[in-house]
Amino acid sequence: MRLSPSPEPSMKYFKTVFILSAAVLIVVMNTTMFNIALPSILREFSLEPSEGAWIVSGYSIVLAVFTITYTRLTDYIPIRHLLTIGITIFSLSSILGFFADSYLWLLTARLLQASGAAAIPGLSMVFAGRYIPPARRGSAYALIASSSSLGFGLGPVAGGFITDYVDWNFLFVVTVMVLFIVPLLYRVMPAETTKRGSFDVWGAVWSGGTATFFLLYFSTFTPWYLAGGILAALLLWRRINHTAVPFIQPEILKNAQYRKILYMSFLGFTLHFAVLFLMPIMLEQVYEKGAAAIGLIIFPGAMLSAVAAVYIGRLIDSYGNIRILLLSQVLLIIAGVIFYTFSGVSAYFIMIGYMFTSFGFSSLSSSSTNEVSNILPNEQIGAGIGLKQQIQFIGSASGSVFAGILLDFRKQPYTVSDFSLPFGILIVFMALSILTLALYTRKPAVPNVQKTDI
Repeated sequence: MRLSPSPEPSMKYFKTVFILSAAVLIVVMNTTMFNIALPSILREFSLEPSEGAWIVSGYSIVLAVFTITYTRLTDYIPIRHLLTIGITIFSLSSILGFFADSYLWLLTARLLQASGAAAIPGLSMVFAGRYIPPARRGSAYALIASSSSLGFGLGPVAGGFITDYVDWNFLFVVTVMVLFIVPLLYRVMPAETTKRGSFDVWGAVWSGGTATFFLLYFSTFTPWYLAGGILAALLLWRRINHTAVPFIQPEILKNAQYRKILYMSFLGFTLHFAVLFLMPIMLEQVYEKGAAAIGLIIFPGAMLSAVAAVYIGRLIDSYGNIRILLLSQVLLIIAGVIFYTFSGVSAYFIMIGYMFTSFGFSSLSSSSTNEVSNILPNEQIGAGIGLKQQIQFIGSASGSVFAGILLDFRKQPYTVSDFSLPFGILIVFMALSILTLALYTRKPAVPNVQKTDI
């Protein structure tokens, strides 16, 4: 029998969110640093864009699988123990990656990194949903989102300078710093007890297999991958409906409003990571920018989002999630239009487009997560946020793979017109997301009356 954690929600745990946000910052920097280094890695290992995309998208797939795994395990294992495991794996994998001298070695280190890094964003969100009072929960989520935005800003700058003036292998050195956070977590996190329970290992395997096989199929169009994806999906569906405590809880999937939030999150993350994949390649091949210059062009947008995220939290607490969700959709579709229409005019329009992208992404991440914690019962929050994180990371991987496939239809060196199709399709994605939000608001979610301010 699973027991509720003994500590009650309290504002004294808000300082813990600050420390967790620092860990999230390093994890996100790890993602964006390699986006900037990607052109150099493609040249060094003679890779096509769709192959190099797996350095980013493969990382996201593993994040997707392991994020929900860690969040599901919070029903039985203390959060700080899971964080310690994840951070240790992440750091040791970074040391392995530092010595990578082949594409396979690099990809292996990245995938191992992701298996540890997955603990940090998901468990940070679960911690905020479990221990921060509802009246300030929006601010807590926004603080975590602002750390992500800051990581998206600092990552390109650090990645650009390290790649240009040292070597991309040294990007792994930056991520080892997260180890220093472990002692602090044991001082500020509440003590939880280990509880007895069962974990659906096969459900986790089929969940990850479904995402991986389908993404492999869309990047290679190999029929065997499609068959593997269909088989894994069928086995996952059977597992969900014939297991006492399944990896993905069917009660959550039956919630129509929750599913709409998943759709919007997937589309928003797809756009964001497609843009992060396309920008460095376009800036290098069309505008002949070096890695350091690319990082500086991306930096202002991410910094704007990091600063604005603090105010987004206050807006969520004051005006609710729906208005901020609408704001995020408007910002992201404007970003798509800017990239499609003006990215070929000047590199500065790419900088402006990413300012809208990053601000919209931060708004979407904060408000959608807070909405999940409002519409789901207390006992489903951990699983609900975990599944949402998984869908978001699948969207991240899909964006990179999708953009790489569309570029493969053209030949290098790329011209401005080669980027029109990917940016145009991203506008269509956001139009679908806005339609989903419209359907969501037509049937308002019933607030969870079990939640009270402490």
